[in-house]
Amino acid sequence: MYAVDPAFTPEMLTSPPRAEVTDADRREARSLPLSTRFTLGETISPVQQAFLDEHGYLVFANVLSEAEVARVLAEIEGVQERWLAERREEVHGIPVVVGKGVGGEPFIQRFPFSSLFSEYLYELVRDERFAPVRSLVGKETRVGDHEKDGLVFNRNLNVPGSAYPRLGWHTDGLRDLFLNREIPGPMLNVGLHFDRIRKEDGGLRIIPGSHRQGFWDMLTRKPYFISHGVDPDEIAVETEPGDLTVHDGRTWHRVEQCPHTGIRSLRRTCYVPYLTDAYAPKTEKSKTPFYHSLAKLGRELKGKLDQVRN
Repeated sequence: MYAVDPAFTPEMLTSPPRAEVTDADRREARSLPLSTRFTLGETISPVQQAFLDEHGYLVFANVLSEAEVARVLAEIEGVQERWLAERREEVHGIPVVVGKGVGGEPFIQRFPFSSLFSEYLYELVRDERFAPVRSLVGKETRVGDHEKDGLVFNRNLNVPGSAYPRLGWHTDGLRDLFLNREIPGPMLNVGLHFDRIRKEDGGLRIIPGSHRQGFWDMLTRKPYFISHGVDPDEIAVETEPGDLTVHDGRTWHRVEQCPHTGIRSLRRTCYVPYLTDAYAPKTEKSKTPFYHSLAKLGRELKGKLDQVRN
């Protein structure tokens, strides 16, 4: 059951012009701590643009209010209730990742295309406060509700039976190669965060500046997804509930497993697909991409190994 008409025509959203960056802006951006938290205004400032160009990521503080954070989480709980009742295993060919919750109950850990099942989420990601962020993607963008994996909501949880406690090193360029696209150009991931996460809590790790690497390094610097080791150049992206992050998908990044267990380990994020390329919608008849099938097999194997150990 969709909350949004699955046959809709995507509208293009207009964004402010890209900031003009000077050498002085670049010098100032390089002088800022890698942990800098910016304020999202009506436009992206030249220094913010220079910081993204240099390091491959930005953190904007408190973009969502406390009430909005609570409403998003309530909407996701509602989607989980419906999907579990329907025994839904995938949406548009993309697997729904189900693990176990704190009490051993079924707990959805990855919700693809979530904005199609919540009018509130559908409208939220089109809010005009995000127009400056969209300007980083292009002059005119659309929300990819039906494309790639749609609006993805993730819930990382470290408990026995969890299907999604961490994510190994990767770049998002490999996905485009699997989709038979050209060598990846600039690509930006826009994330909203719903928990207070510090370095000691695990969470997102990025190698600053790795988006400027060559194509060979993008393919071979690390074994994709199976490598989880600490990199000497990585930084932890620390967030508060309501923060918004932007990171270049060509950067090497991973999700570090939380050392804590139970509810303290919960980390909730969603990623908004703002797109400019040719419209490429998926439907309920779409096939599961190879890399998702491979990841599903890996999760199933892990589950069987966990059962043997226990």
